[in-house]
This record gives sequence, structure tokens and C-alpha cells, in this order.
Amino acid sequence: MEQTKEWTQLRVTVKLEMLETASAIMSMIDNNLMIEDYSDIDLKSVYGDLIDESLLNADKTIASISVFIPYEKSPTDAIAFLKERFKESDIEAKFELIGVNEDDWATAWKAYYKPIRIGEHMVIVPAWEHFDALEDDIVVRMDPGMAFGTGTHETTRLVIELLEKYTKKGDRMLDVGTGSGILAICASKLGAGHCAAYDIDPVAVRVARDNIAESGQNNITCDVSDLLKQVSLEGGQYDLVTANIVADIIIRLAPDIGEYMKNGATLIASGIISERKDEVLEVLLAHNFKLIEILEDNGWCAIVIQK
Repeated sequence: MEQTKEWTQLRVTVKLEMLETASAIMSMIDNNLMIEDYSDIDLKSVYGDLIDESLLNADKTIASISVFIPYEKSPTDAIAFLKERFKESDIEAKFELIGVNEDDWATAWKAYYKPIRIGEHMVIVPAWEHFDALEDDIVVRMDPGMAFGTGTHETTRLVIELLEKYTKKGDRMLDVGTGSGILAICASKLGAGHCAAYDIDPVAVRVARDNIAESGQNNITCDVSDLLKQVSLEGGQYDLVTANIVADIIIRLAPDIGEYMKNGATLIASGIISERKDEVLEVLLAHNFKLIEILEDNGWCAIVIQK
């Protein structure tokens, strides 16, 4: 795919041995990938004089994967999503935006975000935007920084729509991999009694805490946890759990997540590409869960199951 003025190139560089895994993660953003891997160039080839010298001198221990994002869409959610997934997979990666003045990006990305309606009543509003709410609107104001979760990504929208359906007044809610804190804030505004949000990334936790404080919802706690390792059961098991992460991590959670859930509790699992829906569902059903519903949007799906 050629880069034109209509596209922003998001380029991620990783160690060569991580190329296959990194490409699989990048394909969650777009299946049209451009891969730069110079490790197969034969320096002894008789045709070597026909190869550009920069390719011959390229670092053969690394590779780059690029996706191309339309200018009218923000790369911010894609970057935050990928950073979380690479961290979960223990992959070191360098991110580049080509076609964007990076010096201006710290503030320019805000122009992409406008109020977005999800479900029947939820409205996600950027903190810097004026918004006139309707009588039945439930407004969540967000300043995500570079943490994942603005309401623009399909996976976030799916979970918020399902939260509106499954959150009951007084629920104890657990959010694993909270990102910007958006799901815990939504659950709180929908009537949950206590929300416990966790993320492995201290930066995400800081962003989430700021958003929680700005939301005025004082029944949400947010802490660092490596998946479930530091999740507190003080106060008892949870009625509602959200995990908007990625298929592989949800599969890893499946054997243990039930210990944190009351009998009859609901788990909303998302961040799953539709092609892996059956694989994830099979594992969840094998661990004392039953299927309630599946919601899909643009190649992504959210699975609702009950203990």
C-alpha cells in the first residue's frame, strides 16, 4: 500500500524474533500490513550490486510493521491499544507516526475526538468539549491522554453498550486492564455500588485515577495489578467483571477469573477479533461459565458469560 497525503503511517519496529507475534497484534488494527524485514537479503548474491546500499546496510536484527490510518481518523487509540498488547506480550517496540508533526501531536490528537453516543443513554464526551446533554443522557467526560479507552474503538463501545444492559444497582464491579478507566466510570454512573479498576501499566493507572477524580464518582478504586495477581477480594467477590484486553490474555484469565466472581455473576470479555471468537468461547465454557450473548462490530466481538 502506498502512503499518500490521505494516510498516516503508523510504523512499529521490533526485534526480528518478535516479528510474527508483533504482526499478529498489528493485524488487529488492520489486515493490510507493510513489513520491512531485511534479514533474508543475501549479501553474497551476484545481484548484490543491484540492491540499494541502504538495504544492504540495514540492521538485520530488527523488523518494522506498518499500518496506514486515514487522516480523518485518530491514530491515538490504535497506538494506545498496541502499546498495551505489546506490553502484555513482553515485546519491546518503537512507535513512529509518519506524516504527522510529532512535536504538535501532544495537543493535535484532541481534534479527532467529539462526543459519541453509545447504547441508549451513554455519551462519552472529551473533557475539553462543550456538550449540551439531553434529559436522559448519562455523560462520561474523558481525557484519555495516551491510555486506551475513549469510546471510539469498537471494543470499548461494545463493552459500554453491554454495561448499560447488565449493570445492576449496587453491583460490585471489577475492571481488569482498565486503560483510561472509562469502563469503571460508566459502570459507576449506571448504578454499580463499588468499582475496582486495575491495570498493569502505572501510567494508565495514573490517567485512570485522574479521570475518576474528574468524574466525581467516589466509589471507584484504581490500582496496579499484573492481571489478577494484586486484585483485592476485600468486600467479597464481584457481581460484574469486564476484561477488554485481547484473546490470548482472556484465555489466560479463564481458569482463575471465576474465583473473583459470585455465583450468577456476569463477565463481559472483549478485545477479541471475530476470527478468535469460537476459540475464546470454548475455553470460557470449559471453566464453569455459560454463554449469555455475543455482540459484534466491524470484526471485533464481546462475549457475555455467566458463572
